[in-house]
Amino acid sequence: MSNLLVELIALVIGGALSLYVVLGGADFGGGVWDLLASGPRRRRQRELIEHAIGPIWEANHVWLVFALVVFFTAFPAAFSSYMIALHVPITIALVGIVLRGSSFAFRSYGVHGDGNDQHRWGRVFAVASTVTPFLLGTCVGALAAGRVHLADNLPVNGFIGSWLSPFPLVVGVLTVALFSLLAAVYLTLETNDRDLREDFRRRALGAAVATGAIAAGAALLSRSEAPRVWNVLVGVSFALPFHLATGTAAVGVIWALVVRRYALARVLVVLQASFVLWGWFASQYPYFVVPDLSIFSAAAPASTLRLVLIVTALGAAIVFPGFYILYRTFKKFREG
Repeated sequence: MSNLLVELIALVIGGALSLYVVLGGADFGGGVWDLLASGPRRRRQRELIEHAIGPIWEANHVWLVFALVVFFTAFPAAFSSYMIALHVPITIALVGIVLRGSSFAFRSYGVHGDGNDQHRWGRVFAVASTVTPFLLGTCVGALAAGRVHLADNLPVNGFIGSWLSPFPLVVGVLTVALFSLLAAVYLTLETNDRDLREDFRRRALGAAVATGAIAAGAALLSRSEAPRVWNVLVGVSFALPFHLATGTAAVGVIWALVVRRYALARVLVVLQASFVLWGWFASQYPYFVVPDLSIFSAAAPASTLRLVLIVTALGAAIVFPGFYILYRTFKKFREG
């Protein structure tokens, strides 16, 4: 029974992270496109991004906060290992989350004057939106490569070496590309302006190709830099279904964009991002820290786990309807 509890809570954390990727990830990607806005419509592109992600975009961070709270409550040993070994990128990423939120607010609502302040705050927002997912991706890469190990409560590879190596860095770039793809596909459905829609359709196609190329590069790099990842990719029975599902969704996204089936492209890109994330979860199972900590050895006592599940169920009964009302309300507000 206790093993089932552990797995259920691990699934809850995975579900929360999935929501953060497909919702919050698109917000990060919007910041990337704000940074890369170009051409005669660059101002309108930035206005569309601002219109699409405000004013409820910061609410998406609730999924990350929820995942972290459940993580340190239910798996304190693993949480401690992560926070110590990956202290530097996590701290910078958290600063980036705060900076992008405050700068977006200053640019959108609290700035008056000649427009120079708006431009500066816009740059802060865009740069923070790019750097933050890159650092979060390096953390994922470090974990997947098995570089998170502690000895005497200090990281074996150092506070920098744990994540500042080729494979984690490539995974960081892949994360930025994937989030940019999500954002570009979503933005095609946020406007009725044919020219703007075409701008983001082209950006989405470019991001889709870049995401595929970077993912292939990361897979090849893993052979030397992250052997366990490579062995899972080529030698584990459950890997093939994930490869096929992810590849099918990725090709489907490109096809849907080419034929301008934007609603279908959004569904497929959500599936693609979800398959990538859950493929990583499956490759890590049953470990949080390979091979030091499994989800079972890192778990809190069964009484704590039961309370976490009860509170999660009660919270879901409030949060999910609340989010539905929030999205519906502000969707009508934006359309009006």
